[in-house]
Amino acid sequence: MKPSHKLLFVLCPMLVLGFIYYSSGKLHLPVWGQKPQLEADIALTVGQIVGSVYDKQGFLLKLDGRFWPAELAYKYGNLSEGVCKPGYAAAKMTAIYPNSSHRFMKPAPMFLDRNFKRLAKVRNYLPPFGFKTQERIIDSILTATKNYGLGEDLDSLGCKRCIIVGNGGILANKSLGSRIDDYNIVVRLNEAPVTGFSKDVGTKTTMRITYPEGAIQKPERYEKDSLFVFSAFKPLDFKWLRQMVFKEKLRGTEGFWKSVAHYVPREPTEMRILNPYFIQEAAFQFIGLPLNNGLMGKGNIPTLGTVAITMALHNCDEVAVAGFGYDMNMPHAPLHYYETVKMSAIKESWTHNISKEKEFLRKLVKANVITDLTNGI
Repeated sequence: MKPSHKLLFVLCPMLVLGFIYYSSGKLHLPVWGQKPQLEADIALTVGQIVGSVYDKQGFLLKLDGRFWPAELAYKYGNLSEGVCKPGYAAAKMTAIYPNSSHRFMKPAPMFLDRNFKRLAKVRNYLPPFGFKTQERIIDSILTATKNYGLGEDLDSLGCKRCIIVGNGGILANKSLGSRIDDYNIVVRLNEAPVTGFSKDVGTKTTMRITYPEGAIQKPERYEKDSLFVFSAFKPLDFKWLRQMVFKEKLRGTEGFWKSVAHYVPREPTEMRILNPYFIQEAAFQFIGLPLNNGLMGKGNIPTLGTVAITMALHNCDEVAVAGFGYDMNMPHAPLHYYETVKMSAIKESWTHNISKEKEFLRKLVKANVITDLTNGI
């Protein structure tokens, strides 16, 4: 054999082995059980920038509103001020809470529709964390409501700016009304009034989220052209909603912890059922409240405001809040913007864990996931 042939005979296997070794490190071949590439890229980018020190819920410990993965900083940094930022809330949430990337790949439906039984994450939980045992009554309600979205105009928006208006006294005398009305979607809670307070809270109401005990009891106080969005906390609540939808006489109020509305001046097509997934996710994944075998128990129910924020994180591109936060160091400050009850009247709730909930909301504000117009969180 010629010397040149001997050299090739020795070099060829070495070159092949070297190529295999190099390729194994450089080529991203699909592996069984590997994360989808988009999710893996997000996790890698976050890890490179801020390290991987997390709290018990999986949120980064070092939250800084200025931090951004480079490609996201470029994407949103070049937009003009006041221009809606597509996908901003989900991108921010994924950045500070990497384990949530799969949650925001596809929006969780805001309201239940006729396909609600396919929602695997909630169908095996009883209210308020799901709808188990309530399928038949929900079916009858959804048959009557017919509509399951925000409406054609809002559903077709390419970028949605949403604000959740809380009921806190911190809203008083802030003159935020016109700023609140600038948002595409204005979410109000329970019976908090608009008439007489529009300078501070605005006039627009896209939807009002409530439950039987929190619903407005005087028909004349309902705003025109707003959606009545129902959030159930117990099986009895669905029976109440059915009577409101079909305009039936309310038969007994046993089981409610306070008086409830006997009539809701809304057509069935203006009523919606909030997806209970947002209660479940806020409680167990985001705040870290006790699971209690999936049943309502002491301190494991998030407040309606935090549920609304969770809903918005999944369905809005930008999320703001106003009127959130209780300052117990100011006992003589008004508890709500619409009444004279003082802060000192508030008591620790049996069902809510206000302190843990506030920790979660502060994470969102600190990392600029949400904007707090009243700086109360």
